[in-house]
Amino acid sequence: MKKVFLYDTTLRDGAQSERISFSLEDKIRIAQKLDEFGIDYIEGGWPGSNPKDLNFFKRIKEVPLRHAKIAAFGSTRRAQVLPEDDANLKALLDSDTPVVTIFGKSWTLHVTEVLRTTLENNLKMIYDSVKYLKSFGKEVIYDAEHFFDGYKADPEYALSTLEAASEGGADWIVLADTNGGTLPWEVEEILEKVMERIKKPIGIHAHNDSGLAVANSIVSVKKGATQVQGTINGYGERCGNANLCTIIPILQLKMNIEVVPEEKLSQLTDLANWVSEIANLPPDPSSPFVGRSAFAHKGGVHVNAVLKNPKSYEHIDPAKVGNKRRILVSELSGTSTIVSKVKEFNIDLDRDSPLAKLILDKITHLENEGYYFEGAEASFELLVRHLLGQETKLFDLISLRVLIEKIGDSGETITEATLKLNVKDQIVHVAAEGDGPVHALDQALRKALIEFYPELKNIHLSDFKVRVINGNAGTAAKVRVLIDSTNDKGDTWSTVGVSTNIIEASWESLVQSIEYGIMKVREA
Repeated sequence: MKKVFLYDTTLRDGAQSERISFSLEDKIRIAQKLDEFGIDYIEGGWPGSNPKDLNFFKRIKEVPLRHAKIAAFGSTRRAQVLPEDDANLKALLDSDTPVVTIFGKSWTLHVTEVLRTTLENNLKMIYDSVKYLKSFGKEVIYDAEHFFDGYKADPEYALSTLEAASEGGADWIVLADTNGGTLPWEVEEILEKVMERIKKPIGIHAHNDSGLAVANSIVSVKKGATQVQGTINGYGERCGNANLCTIIPILQLKMNIEVVPEEKLSQLTDLANWVSEIANLPPDPSSPFVGRSAFAHKGGVHVNAVLKNPKSYEHIDPAKVGNKRRILVSELSGTSTIVSKVKEFNIDLDRDSPLAKLILDKITHLENEGYYFEGAEASFELLVRHLLGQETKLFDLISLRVLIEKIGDSGETITEATLKLNVKDQIVHVAAEGDGPVHALDQALRKALIEFYPELKNIHLSDFKVRVINGNAGTAAKVRVLIDSTNDKGDTWSTVGVSTNIIEASWESLVQSIEYGIMKVREA
């Protein structure tokens, strides 16, 4: 099969997402990770636009890369300036990268209304800029901005902009769907015309404003494009860019086009989650291939079929992309789901056993009360162990009190939790302050238990979510509290509590999180 090259622009286009701001160190680390994974081109940023990107190109030269080429990004020369006098082109050369990517205008609207120059001068700007950069021995990638909109407005002029870049010596011609509004069959039709006229390697740069960036990238490869530009997790301005975490497995597993080494493909889920962590954004659970829910099965019929043959409801083996199958427990579950799920806890149950039915009935009842076990699998395991008589309880609660004191309208708010517990037949009475009631309870509980359970020092609360279940009940509504916890080994788990009292719901979830964490440490 033909070679298809991956061009990652997470550090530039991805960083234009309104939720993302990478530090210089973040950018260096991501570039190293992308190189290790097998990405061919890494666009580091626009050196003419900000000091951070300029410093990135200085720093990255000191980093030994195994595979990827670093590209600097910029625009063609300005309308009234010679290439050798253009500050943007000078900054691109000063970045000292082997690859330079420049964009130019393909759409007559942009030429006349944004650049405010003539159509003929725009062609000269493209040609001059590419030729000037090629004279320094650079690999030049020309990004035809707004190409598809430009083609639909004036096909001949749009194609002439590509010819100008080609005649200037561009190594690649990349077609950009910058507004993200082009449909896949339009991309196919337009690409056919481009391939008839342009004999340079063609690439695609798709935005996701219509939810079609991946589809447009895939059909472009099908029509002959040999470079695909995109970002990890689809990060980017507005609705984002083409998601490389979806494109890569489609090309490799569905189209038999190897774009990364096979052993690296199984690291794709880890890469997606790692970049989301650096970006300080939660991973999208519904992301194809790499999302936590991508291979999650909830309905009893589905689970029953998957257990017999995974192909019945899975289009690939999740391990190929480093993901895993998850069996979710809810009121929609059947006994097959329960049996499969408890096997993860090293508990064997027969599908027809009374215990399997008891667990299912209990789950159904609790979810009717507002519990949510598919998002709190640690709570489900604790429930199963309780029904099996495997006690995980760490203490008996004697009393609990939370006091919140606010001094004046603009004064400090003080929260204090007081606990009285029976721990291993010893009465423990403690108090602790915190930033809010849940934090105060957490601090007090740790203070009370640490002497008896020293493992607790390695268990941390990492996230806290509250949801009103029956909002029409107003302030008397039930709330569901989900707590995510982690330990020093990187293990994570979630627990749930439900009550009409937010403190009680939080306490229930908090206690379970600690019980589960200590249970797992002692099982290890």
